Amino acid sequence: MALMVHLKTVAHLKGKSDRIAKVTFRGLSFHSRVAENCEDVAPFNEVFRWPIASQLDQNEMLEIQVYNYSKVFSNRLVGTFSMVLQKVAQEGHLQLTDTLIDENNTSIKTSVSVEIRYQPMEGTVGSWSEGEFLDVPDDRDGVFTFETDSLLSSHGSGTSPGRSLHGSIPTFRKAGKGVFSAMKLSKIRSPREDHRRDEPAVLDMMDDLDRKAMRIAGSLEPDTVSLASVTAVTTNVSNKRSKPDIKMEPGSGRPVDYQISITIIEARQLIGLNMDPVVCVDIGDEKKYTSMKESTNCPYYNEYFVFDFHVPPDVMFDKIIKLSVIHSKNLLRSGTLVGSFKMDVGTVYSQAEHQFYHKWAMLSDPDDITAGCKGYLKCDIAVVGKGDNIKTPHKANETEEDEIEGNLLLPEGFPTERQWARYYVKIHRAEGLPKMNTRIMANVKKALIGENRDLVDPYVQVQFAGQKGKTSVQKSSYEPIWNEQVVFTELFPPLCKRIKVQIRDSDKVNNVAIGTHFIDLRKISNDGDKGFLPTLGPAWVNMYGSTRQYSLIDEHQDLNDGLGEGVFFRARLLLSVAVEILDTTSPELTCSTEVQSEPISNISESATGKVEEFFLFGSFLEATMIDRKIGDKPINFEITIGNYGNQIDGISNRPSPKKKKKDGESEEEENELIQNSSEEEGEEEGDLTSVSTTPPMRPVITDRNYFHLPYFEKKPCVYIKSWWQDQRRRLYNSNMMDKIADKLEEGLNDVQEIIKTEKAFPERRLRGVLEELSVGCSRFVTLANKDINQAGRTKLDRERLKTCMREMDSMGQQAKQIRTQVKKNSVKDKLKLAQNFLQRLRFLADEPQHSIPDVFVWMMSNNKRIAYARIPSKDLLYSIVDEETGKDCGKVKAVFLKLPGKKGFGPAGWTVQAKLELYLWLGLNKQKKDFLNGLPNGFEEVKASKSAPSLQSVPPVTLVYNMKQVFQLRAHMYQARSLFAADNSGLSDPFARVFFSTHSQVTEILNETLCPTWDQLLVFDDVELFGEASELRDDPPIIVIEFYDQDTVGKAEFIGRTFAKPTIKMCDEHYGPPRFPPQLEYYQIYRGHCTAGELLAAFELLQIGQGGRAELPPIETCTDSERGPIVPVPLGIRPVLSRYRIEVLFWGLRDLKRINLAQVDRPRVDIECAGRGVQSTLIQNYKKNPNFSTLVKWFEVDLPENELLHPPLNIRVVDCRAFGRYILVGSHAVTSLRRFIYSAPDKSSNHWATAAKLMNGYLVLTNGGSQPHASPSVSSRTFSRPAGDVILNMDDTSVRKMDTVVKLDAMSDAVVKVDMESKDKKKKKKKKGVAEEEEEPDESVLDWWSKYFASIETLKEKLKAQEAAQAEAEEREDLEILVETGELKPDDLLLKGPKLKDKSKDKRFTKDKKKGKEAADGAEKRPVKLRVDELMVYNKELESEYGDFEDWLHTFNLYRGKAGDDDEHAQDEDRIVGRFKGSLCMYKLPLSEEITREAGYDPNMGMFQSIPHNDPIKVLVRVYVVRATDLHPADINGKADPYVVIKLGKSEIKDKENYISKQLNPVFGKSFDIEATFPMESMLTVSVYDWDLVGTDDLIGETKIDLENRFYSKYRATCGISSHYSLHGYNIWRDPMKPSQILVRLCKEGKMEPPQYGPGGTVQVGGRVFQAPTEIEDENGLKKQTEEHLALTVLNHWEEIPRVGCKLVPEHVETRALLNPDKPGIEQGRIEMWVDMFPMDSPAPGPALDISPRKPKRYELRVIIWNTDEVILEDDDFFTGEKSSDIFVRGWLKGQQEDKQDTDVHYHSLTGEGNFNWRFVFPFDYLMAEEKIVISKKESMFSWDETEYKIPPRLTLQVWDADHFSADDFLGAIELDLNRFPRGAKTAKQCTLDMVKKEQELPTISIFKQKRVKGWWPFVARDENDDMELTGKVEAELHLVTAEEAEKSPVGLGRNEPDPLEKPNRPDTTFLWFLSPLKAVRYLICTRYKWLIIKVLLALLLLIMLGLFLYSMPGYLVKKLLGA
Repeated sequence: MALMVHLKTVAHLKGKSDRIAKVTFRGLSFHSRVAENCEDVAPFNEVFRWPIASQLDQNEMLEIQVYNYSKVFSNRLVGTFSMVLQKVAQEGHLQLTDTLIDENNTSIKTSVSVEIRYQPMEGTVGSWSEGEFLDVPDDRDGVFTFETDSLLSSHGSGTSPGRSLHGSIPTFRKAGKGVFSAMKLSKIRSPREDHRRDEPAVLDMMDDLDRKAMRIAGSLEPDTVSLASVTAVTTNVSNKRSKPDIKMEPGSGRPVDYQISITIIEARQLIGLNMDPVVCVDIGDEKKYTSMKESTNCPYYNEYFVFDFHVPPDVMFDKIIKLSVIHSKNLLRSGTLVGSFKMDVGTVYSQAEHQFYHKWAMLSDPDDITAGCKGYLKCDIAVVGKGDNIKTPHKANETEEDEIEGNLLLPEGFPTERQWARYYVKIHRAEGLPKMNTRIMANVKKALIGENRDLVDPYVQVQFAGQKGKTSVQKSSYEPIWNEQVVFTELFPPLCKRIKVQIRDSDKVNNVAIGTHFIDLRKISNDGDKGFLPTLGPAWVNMYGSTRQYSLIDEHQDLNDGLGEGVFFRARLLLSVAVEILDTTSPELTCSTEVQSEPISNISESATGKVEEFFLFGSFLEATMIDRKIGDKPINFEITIGNYGNQIDGISNRPSPKKKKKDGESEEEENELIQNSSEEEGEEEGDLTSVSTTPPMRPVITDRNYFHLPYFEKKPCVYIKSWWQDQRRRLYNSNMMDKIADKLEEGLNDVQEIIKTEKAFPERRLRGVLEELSVGCSRFVTLANKDINQAGRTKLDRERLKTCMREMDSMGQQAKQIRTQVKKNSVKDKLKLAQNFLQRLRFLADEPQHSIPDVFVWMMSNNKRIAYARIPSKDLLYSIVDEETGKDCGKVKAVFLKLPGKKGFGPAGWTVQAKLELYLWLGLNKQKKDFLNGLPNGFEEVKASKSAPSLQSVPPVTLVYNMKQVFQLRAHMYQARSLFAADNSGLSDPFARVFFSTHSQVTEILNETLCPTWDQLLVFDDVELFGEASELRDDPPIIVIEFYDQDTVGKAEFIGRTFAKPTIKMCDEHYGPPRFPPQLEYYQIYRGHCTAGELLAAFELLQIGQGGRAELPPIETCTDSERGPIVPVPLGIRPVLSRYRIEVLFWGLRDLKRINLAQVDRPRVDIECAGRGVQSTLIQNYKKNPNFSTLVKWFEVDLPENELLHPPLNIRVVDCRAFGRYILVGSHAVTSLRRFIYSAPDKSSNHWATAAKLMNGYLVLTNGGSQPHASPSVSSRTFSRPAGDVILNMDDTSVRKMDTVVKLDAMSDAVVKVDMESKDKKKKKKKKGVAEEEEEPDESVLDWWSKYFASIETLKEKLKAQEAAQAEAEEREDLEILVETGELKPDDLLLKGPKLKDKSKDKRFTKDKKKGKEAADGAEKRPVKLRVDELMVYNKELESEYGDFEDWLHTFNLYRGKAGDDDEHAQDEDRIVGRFKGSLCMYKLPLSEEITREAGYDPNMGMFQSIPHNDPIKVLVRVYVVRATDLHPADINGKADPYVVIKLGKSEIKDKENYISKQLNPVFGKSFDIEATFPMESMLTVSVYDWDLVGTDDLIGETKIDLENRFYSKYRATCGISSHYSLHGYNIWRDPMKPSQILVRLCKEGKMEPPQYGPGGTVQVGGRVFQAPTEIEDENGLKKQTEEHLALTVLNHWEEIPRVGCKLVPEHVETRALLNPDKPGIEQGRIEMWVDMFPMDSPAPGPALDISPRKPKRYELRVIIWNTDEVILEDDDFFTGEKSSDIFVRGWLKGQQEDKQDTDVHYHSLTGEGNFNWRFVFPFDYLMAEEKIVISKKESMFSWDETEYKIPPRLTLQVWDADHFSADDFLGAIELDLNRFPRGAKTAKQCTLDMVKKEQELPTISIFKQKRVKGWWPFVARDENDDMELTGKVEAELHLVTAEEAEKSPVGLGRNEPDPLEKPNRPDTTFLWFLSPLKAVRYLICTRYKWLIIKVLLALLLLIMLGLFLYSMPGYLVKKLLGA
């Protein structure tokens, strides 16, 4: 709501004078501008607006006062006009002219004309646009509160009394001084402010309570630390300063490693007859081809390709992956394209897991877009960057036949049918291009030709979806006009995200880019229901790149190509984008997708908006930290916006965008505008010149690294006028969303900190954050709504506005909703949701259509550009609505200048080139009254010399501050941790340098540490700050702390930097709680954009009053004589300490590398924490035994009570050499000791998870966790049970199932079933009330592989069930939400429950159908599974399931050498020089008695009781390698010849002779035995190498396993425990110890009673009772009594035993990633394997399991082709023109045609019937388990050996028409998958096309089960329109026999012996005419033309008779006549 008053004129004034008017409403007054020298009429013509929050009352008054204005004396009142707003309130609009009354209330002649508007509540809240407010006079005494709902928009949470609230009226000059945030929770509140009088009602009470609660919670602990250091700096404490940007280095632009792996599996439904398809994979410019498959429309390839790239991410994600299928390509011809599919790499990378798995790409023909789909290609595509893990769904036998439609290769949410569309990129014109040619060349040209031309020949190139188009070249033009459009034809929605538009300079030698702009299609379209097609503009886009000086070789050319952040404005381009969906049926459509370029009409000037004059003002308050390299020459700063303000290399002699002056007639030359800027100043305002640079100044030394400029009280200013299209609305909306997002981010960081530091009530803070978000969103909707139809609004503006409003509205609603559900336990989930909001907001806020270019600040020295900062213009843009103002507008911003382009990468980019305190303001020139408002107060303006002092409007060139405050800064530098290792020793010699204003000081240097504790107070005396004291209090400048590593030679090396804000005490404040003394806080240290440690420090800034320093709180003088003059951190600030004991378990050292070429021989470990420490015993001979002889030592140390303040613990390993020398081997810093803190057991609890942690007798430290954390397998089986005897019945299903159901109420029934299946294999399954008999499998058939494949099936089902359960849980939560929000009554929940279940089931079915798998529900769907014992298949490393097996023995990596700068983790691997094994335990003294009193307590071992001894032990290690998947190809042919190598210590086993030829998914199936001695040999390496005939073998990848941790772990990872105990068969027990022995041993180690076996098959262990069968069969089938089943049941449920229970490792197969050291972080494939270990001192284990790969079984398929029918007739008869066909049938089985067989030919079939009685015989090798045929053959003539292929068993039958002189014609084909094909029809009539079309729905049979099948099948082919047509039918009989049966009853091929078939009974017509001519003649005469011949003969007779008659008639006539 708003009241607007348009004050037009005041007339009939007396005399000549300056006039001013004052308008007052509701106590808030605005002044008009001064109307100078008016006589009769004062033309004010101004609009004033009051945004109001409550209805306008009818009795309210408006008052207008007119004054004569005087600069010297006070203004004299001319008259007053007051009116009651009754009419306005009713009608909303009023115009009137009325007279004024003077001070005596008499009417005078003078009259005033006003127009008043009032906008009431309809939701058009506050539609104000261009108005200008003036300052509120400083009336400090009346506290004025203004009611508006935008109070929340200010960062404050309260104000101090006596100040006006900083609301949505940004024009209160003194606004918001007291507004400061509650960020530092308990720090900055002074008692005075806790009792503020005017608590604004609008502040959310809830949030406020939260803050209070947190404050209380915070004040209880003596030294609470907020880790919110990052936020502490970045949070806006008040509103005069904006946040500094912490991270310095640009992230993009540097190349990274990427690997793209593509598997082409198969193609289907390719269009075309009898083709030989090849697939070409093309990425960027690399092409790879599959092999060629002959004459098939559904080729099966299964070929794997890998592409490696090393490019910047942007370049990578724009590359196009193109898959094309080519028909019959060979060496000589290139083949014809069948169809292709395009997608960019970014689309793949943005998928879940960065991959598409088993998806069908739909092929289309780019040359014929009317044709539709050309076939489908099934493939996997994965893009792996560094450190990405790709989880491949587990590859089992791919039995699921996928339905294509549901699995198309498209991102989620894309329509399956994509349509063709035209993408129009219209290029209109460009402005402000730079010179792209040298002046010399131009001068030569000028001399020769005599004309001065622009030095650039621009054209525009557009790239999209792998195609390029370009406009014409405009010769010599800085402002070219093209008016052309580039048209792309591509499918819509496109799978390529960005269009790249580049202005290039055409040059004879090479064309270079001038600037590049990317258009992201996702940002200019919306795919929702109310979405819109991509559209953009017409809008100007700004291009940035290198600096504008032209040099022949531009070092920053990359920037012009769009890599990295541009450092200068290059040009702006006017373009628009439109998309039109094509109607492919219309006849006039051009079919090709070639890029076209065509001219378009011009667009009007106003189409992009009205050109307005903008004003940019900047003031440099401070310039410090100037790099010493440039410190010797005078320095000045330049600010530019676009080309305005650019003095060195702007455009010569040309105006950039046309500048409209006030009256709009003249255009000026920019050069005139710029030159001598500060000297001459125009007289009138319209002629204001720009001053864009500060005067040069010589810097002054700060310290040895940095200089500063002496801007003390004089602050130089710059200002620039520029003309741009007025598109502020776009930026305003962006700003509003950015502010909401910033606030949300800040809030979420807070919440995360609260959770991280374990403070109270994170849920309250989160509720507050969500509340703020929903208020912000609704506020956005009201504000954005007032978009008046300005000129230049594009379609995208309108659509984006709608989208944003919809999104923000729904986000606000959701936030409200989520707020109601934030509970203590759901904080983390809801936090995730809130983070999604943040991403959505950031995405929405990014405006795709630019308007005003960004502002650049350059530091220049000697007219050379040195360093820059780029500030987005939207951040500086002013608006009268506070929310719309840019976040840095009218604020002081700390700006760090950086080097341009590549210079800024790496170490060079980390040193600050300069730090500026900069004030900037950008707005319309007519709004510029407010431009100084945000500056710190207390200055006087100094104008340029000439200008008349009266000119209010001329900006100052300098500001002189006459107010200055003196402060003392105290920096309490306590300690830092996890610093960057800068020396070769892997440590640093760190010191910190603190900068504040122009001062700097350093701490002392501490040698060789990454965790220095300086404990030092730095005092900065007499720091002068300019401005008002009160302002400085809320808004101190930031402190910069830099960390360096001191080197003996050369200068110190930069380690990192952080920022802090000091706590301030003014001289009139008391130094005491709650704010003083300040508390230590953690500040995050950054190095580039990586984190490099944390600093623990506190900073306070104390004002020095009149009394000088004596009044400050005293500094304790140094008592510590050793440290000399160093002052320690005072007592109130340093943390409270208590006594801790730290026990260290020294186990051993591993894998120590050589140091300085010498081997480590006698190492020792030194442990140090907070200055105290302990040393291990010396290892006498590292080679012989690397373990320590004394296991446990301890030391006592004083540590802070607060765990978060604990200093790091340093582990160092030194090598003791001769003559007492020590050499550092490596070090490790344990940054957080929390996980090693021991907490006493909870006696009251009986549950094992919380009980005392004396696990297995090893005392495990609580926080370390006793159970592996990330372990779904554990959680799915662990149900909490009450204490006491619980009977675990392993037999009676119903009870068990009930039990399970009750316990698993949170999961769906699907889980229950899986659970039953995995455990209760012994019973029949009762599902859906149907009892099913299971096939008891024949034991002899089963082998280990049966078990393996069954397990994989189970794994898949489990995953599926988990998905289903998750979906159901989500749905349940949604319902709860509805209940909570009141949309659903609780009792509806009961009604809706079952429906919901059904719904979710439907959903699941559809989902699974999509996947083409049987649904996880319902037994009817599932084929009856054989009951096979199973093992666990982990699809990851075993240790990741069990917390790295660090249950009591931890591994600490030792580092040495400089840390790498690339990415934090990349180089760390190379720095590891060894590993220290041991553990820590810390506890407060004194310890409770109970522990030490326990039986068997060994005081020497402290907390590490009953740990095994660490003497060397001999172990038999048995490694089973099952198979490898997705290996990285190592040979040129895109394959590899892999074999396994196993290394352990010195022994190495190479399995080179058994390499597997040309396989990327080899099945090894081998076990290897190695004897090893722990600890010397404990690291097992399993590598896969590629065998090469010539040269050395290449490593494909390797994986390392630490066997020692597994061996000693209490999870018992030595030999997995199987689920059932058998004495023989495939499931034989592998461990030499029987289950009962293992159980006894575990009980003994856990100090428990031994197991008690009771009658009736029960056993009691630790108070639990278990049941199991007690009989077992031996090999001979005899039953014996045994306790093993019972014992095994206990072991399988060991985690349920109280106190000592934990999940024992089951029998398993683990999947490990193979890595290659040359390609760090990128997976090279995976290997499936497991390891068993048996100590040599116990009984020897049995022989190794046989897991050798299954041999394929030999089969013979006999196919008898009996007859064909209705085959289409192709030939026209030679003689008669009749249709006939010479039919024969061809068939083959093995993917290729090398084994094809043909029948004989049935000639001249006239009806399409053919009789053959012909037999095909196909022998083949078949793997039952994988359902694949195995073929071994040489790939080519040159192949060394045969390659094994596995292909699906598909029988192909084709029908052909034989031709003798031309190629045979293909008529049709049918392909039968022998595992599932439709049953043949009984008769030819019943055989229809549906048998192929509806294959999915028909029941199918498998020849392997049926053995013999006979029937009719259809032949099909595709016609021109790509529809299937029936081309014939075949009657065939399929008979499958095994090789043995085939030998017993052999058969002949064709109709041969043995067992010949009888000859077919063919009609006489079936023969060949040229083989038996007589027969042909007889046939022709006798059969076909008999009657014809007779008819012809008769006709001939008649003719002869007629002829004779005619011949003889005349004679007879004559005779008759003559009467002869």
